[in-house]
Amino acid sequence: MKRIAEFQKVSREQFVRDWTDSFGDCSAEQAEKIYEGIKIPARATSGSAGYDFCTPVGFSLAPGETIKIPTGIRVKIEEGWMLGLYPRSGLGFKYRMQLNNTVGIIDSDYYYSDNEGHIMVKFTNASNTGLTINLNAGDAFSQGIFTEYGITFDDDATGVRNGGFGSTGR
Repeated sequence: MKRIAEFQKVSREQFVRDWTDSFGDCSAEQAEKIYEGIKIPARATSGSAGYDFCTPVGFSLAPGETIKIPTGIRVKIEEGWMLGLYPRSGLGFKYRMQLNNTVGIIDSDYYYSDNEGHIMVKFTNASNTGLTINLNAGDAFSQGIFTEYGITFDDDATGVRNGGFGSTGR
């Protein structure tokens, strides 16, 4: 198996900024305590393709509700690879929990952005059966899978990324 990436925590300062931006009712002191509990993504078994991302706090998500979770995680990836983020299979199957951008694409150069490459995950509970999602702090809620990709023979991209969510298409 080829080793091509390394997960890391973003700095405490970056996490606190992003967490309090997402959850305005949370103080910086509370965000710092949440930061201490962040788990680095890991595979559950030797045959797992996905690295489990765990929620830093517990939350409930009623049908139709959306949440944006600053994970506190960044990833350094070799060029020619990307990380795809997906909902955990069980959450998607049971609750229709969906990423708002369908699949999150983390490019290798995102690591170097001003926000330290902080991975954010935005989910919606798209349940049509009325089920509320209840997750505890530390529960796996998303999975990341590394994928190798190629480029065209006439590719001449020279742009430099600084940010996420459409930053290269502005």
